[in-house]
Amino acid sequence: MPQQKDIVKIAIQMPGAYPQLIQLDQKKPLTAVIKEVCDKWNLPGPENYALQYADGVQTYITESNRLDIKNGSILRLTKAPGRCAEDLYKGIQSSDPGVRCDSLKQLAGVSTDITFAQEFISRDGHSLLVQIVEEAQETHLILTHALTAFMELMDHGIVSWENLSTVFIKKVASFVNEKAGDASIQQVSLDILESMVLSSRSLFQQIRDEIVLERLLSHLQVSNQQLQTKAMALLMALLQTAGEADRQDLFAFLEKKNLRQYIYKNIIHSSGAVGDEMAHHLYVLQSVRLNHLEARMRTSLDPFSQEQREGLHSLRQTVFETDGEGGMSHERRRSLCAKEFKKLGFSNNSNPGQDLNRTPPGLLALDTMTYFASRYPDAYSRFVLENSSREDKHECPFARSSIQLTLILCEILRIGEPPTETGSSYHPVFFAQDRLLEELFCICIQLLNKTWKEMRATQEDFDKVMQVVREQITRTLSSKPTSLELFKNKVNALNYSEILKLRQTERLHQEETLAPPVLELKERLKPELLELIRQQRLNRLCHGTMFRKISTRRRQDKLWYCRLSPNHKVLHYGDVEEETDAPSIESLQEKIPVADIKALLTGKDCPHMKENKGKQTKEMLDLAFSITYDVEEYNLNFIASSRTDFCLWTDGLNVLLGKEMSSDSMRSELEILLSMEIKLRLLDLENVPIPDIAPPIPKPPSNFNFCYDFSQVEQ
Repeated sequence: MPQQKDIVKIAIQMPGAYPQLIQLDQKKPLTAVIKEVCDKWNLPGPENYALQYADGVQTYITESNRLDIKNGSILRLTKAPGRCAEDLYKGIQSSDPGVRCDSLKQLAGVSTDITFAQEFISRDGHSLLVQIVEEAQETHLILTHALTAFMELMDHGIVSWENLSTVFIKKVASFVNEKAGDASIQQVSLDILESMVLSSRSLFQQIRDEIVLERLLSHLQVSNQQLQTKAMALLMALLQTAGEADRQDLFAFLEKKNLRQYIYKNIIHSSGAVGDEMAHHLYVLQSVRLNHLEARMRTSLDPFSQEQREGLHSLRQTVFETDGEGGMSHERRRSLCAKEFKKLGFSNNSNPGQDLNRTPPGLLALDTMTYFASRYPDAYSRFVLENSSREDKHECPFARSSIQLTLILCEILRIGEPPTETGSSYHPVFFAQDRLLEELFCICIQLLNKTWKEMRATQEDFDKVMQVVREQITRTLSSKPTSLELFKNKVNALNYSEILKLRQTERLHQEETLAPPVLELKERLKPELLELIRQQRLNRLCHGTMFRKISTRRRQDKLWYCRLSPNHKVLHYGDVEEETDAPSIESLQEKIPVADIKALLTGKDCPHMKENKGKQTKEMLDLAFSITYDVEEYNLNFIASSRTDFCLWTDGLNVLLGKEMSSDSMRSELEILLSMEIKLRLLDLENVPIPDIAPPIPKPPSNFNFCYDFSQVEQ
């Protein structure tokens, strides 16, 4: 008695007969099952029949794949693959063109099945197809079916592509090279040639010699998208299979023939969406072409290379006056160069080449910087001079930013990563622009400077700014801009405030998708975490902060210090000297009881901003706040040194006044704390012992020889 799991309930069809509903015993031999089915329909010679799927891919059922049959499957009783192969082998040799055409058409369809293919190839049927192609005396339709059937048979890997004759290769290549050839023949011929190239290095050379590349490129200009796709596939196969020298020769030829313009005009800008297969080929072309930059990306600066040293010094010479350097002593010139390299934003200004030892981006960073300086000298000079003249710790370091930006672009464009078999993410702008990396860099380094100012960043915010810039670039490229100008407009419109809005929208969307218990947990945690932030703000006020007094002549002349008493009842303040660290409460002569504070004012509502109306900068407005006290007749005016101090003090003062904290900093910190706390609460810690005390700090290593010595300078 067969086990229930070995029984599959299926239906079997046959033209002109009622279907049979049977319970297929998977333990019973397939020949026995077929015999039972034939007996029910009174069909003699069960060995001449086989089962295949009636729907979808009509694969023959064999002993090796029968376990894939599912309950409810519909099968069909049909000719056995051996009998079918014999009939078609005879049919394609018929003297009647109609019979030959029908047989080849049917052959092209059934050759996708490996069981049939094995039977047909065992009769040397593939050689018959090769003969038909080599003689090329048939109609276009018959030739198309013959080539299609041949391609399907060869796809199974039963016969090696290297066994094909030179005559056959020349004939198939000639179909591709024809100026007014049949499109269907050319499509399948391109398919065959692509498979040959990918299968063998020796075949690559034969096909490279036979194919007329101008004709191959002409297929990219036709309106037939399938023909375009097949031509692109062969082109990509040639590029991927070629050795380095051959690949460079091919690229040189394609550059000369303006391949990118071909693609941009006839594929990307043509009507209709780019298909998945074509998208993959465009992705491969982009990847292979950009990967020629990998060598520069993985090479650090050679201190003995005159060319590289000149490139480095050209950055300095482009923006700073160098006319008087000739008459300087070596030490004076060295000192001047170090100062100018510092203004350029190099970390190691005495030996800036060391900044380029990091790989990636290596020499690619030097290439992008020198390209920007030579291609857009005005924009380059404006960037460097604007930031080097700032003395408020808000300067954006050009060299450090450029090196990191080049690395980000390499990662976004996946330079150095080989193309995958399934990748399809390409950038249309790549095909619209020579030297894409360099031109993207020129736009993005100016975007970085703009974003730096929007964020009022300091050196401590460097990584945060770079994260925002990465997000601006990736979001813009994901919209598939088709030109550099469009990319530039979109990425500049995506300013810092827009990024914050998008992040907030996405965060809200994520919250909406959270399970109700998680949302409930989040609401329960909020009061506790808000109290934690309140205490941090009050502690910061107790520690105190140094502020500058801004005179009516807008000169920073005096310093004063303000701090909250430990009992949170009095604000103490007073003038201090420059070198003062954190003065004691007793040394601060003035004080204001917290109970007397009436209101907190910010921005243009502050009295000291109203008095200097028209003279204050936007930055001053954003950092100004005041407290009014004693029946609003008196006020204490502040201008914070940074946005962080502004948020800490305004939040702390609101807490003292019994009001809600409202700064961007508070909201950001609350989200971070909530996210961390929820993740900790949702951890599966069952049976995981948690120690009551922190683990001991490990002993320091016996030596620190693994640390890099940044103090080395150029000799």
